[in-house]
Amino acid sequence: MDINQIPIRSLKNANLSKNYTTHISTLVKVLQMSEGTVIECGGGIFSTPLLHWLCKAMDRNLITYEQDPTYYAFERTFQSRQHSIRFVENWDDIKIPEHCGMVFIDHHPSERRMIELERFKDIADYIVVHDTERESREYNREEVFAMFKYRYDWKKCKPWTSVVSNFHDLSNL
Repeated sequence: MDINQIPIRSLKNANLSKNYTTHISTLVKVLQMSEGTVIECGGGIFSTPLLHWLCKAMDRNLITYEQDPTYYAFERTFQSRQHSIRFVENWDDIKIPEHCGMVFIDHHPSERRMIELERFKDIADYIVVHDTERESREYNREEVFAMFKYRYDWKKCKPWTSVVSNFHDLSNL
């Protein structure tokens, strides 16, 4: 099969529900506010194409980290000079740069989300996290969110999207 022609139906567990798109407006706003490299922890059929084309238009580098082999195959179709797709065997081994403009956290296993949030807290200007309405500690640990100076929660519909930063006031969101 041509890697550029992977049908969405081949993505196991792919869901086209609007609930999987609630992060989009916040992601776009924060991307426009930020500068520098963008990191996506856990790609997807909505976020990866969106970030790919916006980063290309903005002449910014994008790194997508993915652990699911099927999604990785889909995401690899976006590999380019500015967009690196990296397969993850162990989230502890991903390369954390000295600085990045924005990080998007929407990966699995879900217990890694708060770990990556903490790992990027002093490196990323902005971190966007999806699914933060969940009460599960895997998705929402107040002690981790409390490590950030600024926080914004988009709650107009579920799942919620949160933005945190230790460097920039988020009151304009």
